[in-house]
Amino acid sequence: MKVRANFRTKGREGSPLHAGHEFANSDAHRVTRPTSTSKQHGSVLIIVLWIALGLVAITMYFGNSMSSELRASDNRVQSLAADQAIEGAARYVGALLVEQATNGIVPYYTDYASDAVSVGDAHFWLIGRTDGQAAPNEITFGLVDEGSKLNINNTNVTADMLELLPRMTPELAAAIIDWRDANEDVTSNGAEAETYARLRPAYYCKNAPFDSLDELRLVNGATMEILLGEDVNRNGVLDPSESDENRNGIADPGIMEYLTVSSQEANTTSDGTQKTLISNSRGMSQRLTENFDGRRARTITNATVGSQSVLEFYARSGLSAEEFAKIETEITASAGAVIQGRVNVNTASAAVLTCIPGIGEDKAAELVSYRLSNTGAADTMAWVTKVLTDRNSISEAGPFLTGQSYQFTADIAAIGKFGRGYRRTKFVFDTTEGRPKIVYRQNLSGLGWALGKETRQTWLVTATP
Repeated sequence: MKVRANFRTKGREGSPLHAGHEFANSDAHRVTRPTSTSKQHGSVLIIVLWIALGLVAITMYFGNSMSSELRASDNRVQSLAADQAIEGAARYVGALLVEQATNGIVPYYTDYASDAVSVGDAHFWLIGRTDGQAAPNEITFGLVDEGSKLNINNTNVTADMLELLPRMTPELAAAIIDWRDANEDVTSNGAEAETYARLRPAYYCKNAPFDSLDELRLVNGATMEILLGEDVNRNGVLDPSESDENRNGIADPGIMEYLTVSSQEANTTSDGTQKTLISNSRGMSQRLTENFDGRRARTITNATVGSQSVLEFYARSGLSAEEFAKIETEITASAGAVIQGRVNVNTASAAVLTCIPGIGEDKAAELVSYRLSNTGAADTMAWVTKVLTDRNSISEAGPFLTGQSYQFTADIAAIGKFGRGYRRTKFVFDTTEGRPKIVYRQNLSGLGWALGKETRQTWLVTATP
């Protein structure tokens, strides 16, 4: 029994069957376990890769975000720099007018800096208007003389005169007069309170002088096409974004290019004393004897009796241009403290001069041509009689003409470092009281780039970091 028991024990534990079974179990264990571990390792690798990919994506996102924020911050800094450049430019223009615009003199654009003037890391430009010598669509830089325009607040300016402006309509011309005058009488083709009451929303007809040129938008019959023409961003040239309606290759402006509400002249001499009235025979005799002998003074006084303007006085006087220049800024045909709204014949365009009674389209073109060909003559109004040779024309045109200007527009555009942060502001300076003061300010940045294609290309080449 004992032996059998041992055998059974041995047979169970040490028999080949038991051994084979144990071996089979061992092999099965060895084959299955490595397969399960490989799957686990593969899953971990995929998870790690996804996490790494997520981290890379997050890193790139925040990197781009920080880069964009850095660039945006830099743009804001450059915008502030451009704003400060404009403020600096306004101070520069004020100092320039003190130095060069005394006694109604118009500063010549070559005598001062106006193109890419440096203010720290920023630069500014004074957007000007061509004098007729620049190439078409070549942007020019400098101050703009408000005296070269037709003043719609001048009560002597009529609807018939306004109608002669390019793009002007009879309805708008009459409505401008009705908006400006102090009564409710409707001018032919015009508009008073009843017309504006029908609008939605309704508003009153002002019946008072214009405070700014942009007030024209409220006047009946005014459209942006009439006001601005093809020059939508008001820089004097045809930009790629602007439509050339008549396909002539240049920017044909609207009526706002030729109008102003700012022009007036101080009726005093350079030392602040009142000018001498040409209708005051005794005063004129005294004034003339300061430059001529008594006999000559009396001859001039007698010849000029009844003159209605300084230009007519000269035409009757027999004075030479050089002699007239000595007294031109010391005499006047107006008794007021200021003279409102005369046109500076030395700077006005042909379109504006056409509107002046006694001139007309043909003579306006001749005046501009003569002025450009004889630049030295513009120091006095005497040259006008070389073109307006008959007395009737001089008599009609004289009260509207002057050779002096006291208001100037500085249309200032500025950019910061690397050409960023573009800003643009329009200032109107008045020197009537001596020291220049800003009487109007308007932000024009929203009109877009106004420095011309060539300036943009040049600046990007030289200033890109």
